[in-house]
Amino acid sequence: MQEIARNVYVETGLRGCNAGFVVTSEGVVLIDTPMMPDEALRWRDEIGKHGPIRYVINTEPHIDHFAGGHFFEAPVVAHEGARGVIAAASVEQLTGMMAMMGAEGAAVPEGFGFRLPEVTFASRLTLHLGGLTFQLTHFPGHTPFQLAVYIPERGALFTSDNVTGRLPIFREANPQDWLASLERMAQIGAEVLVPGHGEVGGAGYLEEMRGHIQAWVEAVASAKRRGASLTEAQDSISLLDRHPGVSGRMMEQMQRQNIARLYEVLQ
Repeated sequence: MQEIARNVYVETGLRGCNAGFVVTSEGVVLIDTPMMPDEALRWRDEIGKHGPIRYVINTEPHIDHFAGGHFFEAPVVAHEGARGVIAAASVEQLTGMMAMMGAEGAAVPEGFGFRLPEVTFASRLTLHLGGLTFQLTHFPGHTPFQLAVYIPERGALFTSDNVTGRLPIFREANPQDWLASLERMAQIGAEVLVPGHGEVGGAGYLEEMRGHIQAWVEAVASAKRRGASLTEAQDSISLLDRHPGVSGRMMEQMQRQNIARLYEVLQ
């Protein structure tokens, strides 16, 4: 866990997404939660030292971001489209992800369930607490229901998985929306960026991510222009070398899924 700005804390070593919390004079705001039950409980104990939890913000409707909300008693805030996705999720999906991340055999506690957002919004929502401002903005990209959280008094922007230090996942993505969202995020002028996964960085993270997205789009678009079939594109394209430390069968499968999604949506 690191303090990236005054009273703004992030943990990047969780088995799942990065999770953060902000301490104010009137309580604590969580931005995403640990997916693993043991890590969520540890976080709850740690955060309890800083004051009561006032809000839990879900930045996207993927299990690694919202599953830990079960362990925190505070209103959950998310994009309005996320609520239905979370309602349709199953605990079996969670246990499958836990196994994939090396926690096979770990059990969720009795009575476990996913918490639905109590507060939702379509485009923008601002929370004011303890002298700090939390600007929540819809930035479609990695999923249609992504949001980012900007705390202007601290210069910190939580980007969710629209920025990530690992392989970008296009499974639900519209790449043009994603690129447009990155451009809009750059206009915020944040000093510190917290990606959905990977290490905390600066404003250059946005341009780096734009480069990755454009490289994936151009690789698949080029294959389509050549008349390559989907299978031929999947067999010929490899961009894993753009993402250091990314390798293995699972990453190769994700690459094929990325190519399939882009092959479908690119015109």
